[in-house]
Amino acid sequence: MPTPRQPSHDLLRLTTRVATMYHERRIGQARIAEQLGLSQARVSRLLKQAGELGIVRTTVQVPAGVHAEVEEKIELQYGLDEALVVEMTDGAAQDDEQSSQALSATAANYLELSVPTWRHIGVSSWSATLLHAVNVMRATGPGETESVVQVMGGLGFAASQVFATRLTERLAQLAKAEAIFMLAPGVVSSLATKEVLLNDPSCVAALGHFDELSALLMGVGAIPPSRMLRESGNVFTEQDLEDLREAGAVGDVCMRFFDAEGRHLRTPFDQRVLGIDVEQIRRTRRRVAVAAGERKFEAIRAALRGGWISTLITDLGTAQRLLAAP
Repeated sequence: MPTPRQPSHDLLRLTTRVATMYHERRIGQARIAEQLGLSQARVSRLLKQAGELGIVRTTVQVPAGVHAEVEEKIELQYGLDEALVVEMTDGAAQDDEQSSQALSATAANYLELSVPTWRHIGVSSWSATLLHAVNVMRATGPGETESVVQVMGGLGFAASQVFATRLTERLAQLAKAEAIFMLAPGVVSSLATKEVLLNDPSCVAALGHFDELSALLMGVGAIPPSRMLRESGNVFTEQDLEDLREAGAVGDVCMRFFDAEGRHLRTPFDQRVLGIDVEQIRRTRRRVAVAAGERKFEAIRAALRGGWISTLITDLGTAQRLLAAP
């Protein structure tokens, strides 16, 4: 096979000059063509040739605070569509409330860009970080969103269950979509109670949307549960917590608990959860989790191992630990 003919010295000089004018002096192609007496098509070909010959090399300068390399490694290691890594202070990483607020700005920016592309959005009923994010979000432009669906009943006492309603209603307002509520407790006392509620009109309306979700927004829960959840009411009995510990539970999404390998645990507690089921979660194309911090590390890693998440928004410390201990 013949060796490609090398450009002459004069052609290299012309190519370099055109590339310098265009890339460094910011002169448009039309003006370059006029100034050098070339056609605009010739200028375009010379610019392409500058790249092929290595005269012009494209580099990406990563801004401070952006961790693109870490994000890419997380995506590859755990098979994610996307990872967003946030830098925060050590103190914030150790405290649930501070960690939640630190993640909320990045989550809000992500949602502002993504929400308009999703037709039906499910939201879990108990994620302080998601509520912080939605509270600081700006209204999205015209998009495809038709509904925002609460995928679990509320948790805790009646006053605490307003939390789920606020999250669903606020996101629906921002997306100019219909809010669909699940006006029932997220965990019921008995299977008989669950059977009655499953036939309640408000539950039927929400349940009918779970199979058509474009995206699911959720937090990641840990064992033991957060102070906020523990103080919201009797979601967990002591027996529930004991059963979950004995089964090897390390965390949950939407109150569906899993072990350290991310395997779903079918416990008596699981049967009393009123909300989206495991198969519906997994069938949802975009499963966006916002979670970080030392207390939740094992739960986050297990959720990634089990394929519960497709997009993760987390902090740098958690991301580095995930890479070091897959």
